[in-house]
Amino acid sequence: MEQCLWPQSSELMQAYHDEEWCRPSWDDRYIFEMLTLEGAQAGLSWSIVLAKRKAYKDAFQNFDIEYCASLSDTDLEFIKENYNVIKHFSKLQSIRTNAEAVVRIQKEFKSFSNFLWHFVDFKPIINNWETDIQIPAQSPLSVQVSKELKKRGVKFVGPVTTYSFLQAIGIVDDHIKSCDHHTLNQIIREKT
Repeated sequence: MEQCLWPQSSELMQAYHDEEWCRPSWDDRYIFEMLTLEGAQAGLSWSIVLAKRKAYKDAFQNFDIEYCASLSDTDLEFIKENYNVIKHFSKLQSIRTNAEAVVRIQKEFKSFSNFLWHFVDFKPIINNWETDIQIPAQSPLSVQVSKELKKRGVKFVGPVTTYSFLQAIGIVDDHIKSCDHHTLNQIIREKT
């Protein structure tokens, strides 16, 4: 079968594509991790962010939301100087800001995943693109979710970043339809 082309540049990208990308997640910690990494990517390539993922996990206690919400600027400066993370200080500060926003969202919606998945009635959007070129950079859904996140104080969540985030947590399945990892192909395989 023909595979999605975008991850074929490295083993790290291929593993992310095969094991995580577009797979539905309801785990708030994982969702916060993807929010953080997608925000860190702004202006950079996803491969750079994936290469630094372990350092982010180490620096931010595996993306513990409460821990991240409690960080001071001094803590963030220490992380900037001592971990192999992206050194953009506003992006590092956004991890704390976003964690604070997620804590508020969790109180209101019982979980961050409930808040995000309610936009699609708790069912993933499964697209059927023929080629990678057809996959959009944003959608009306990503515009809507971006606005709602920004209203709640979340940073680095423009419509394009938000679209990538929705793919990352499986709210949107954008594997091309001939890819082994497309939801419908996985269902067919499970039935045979």
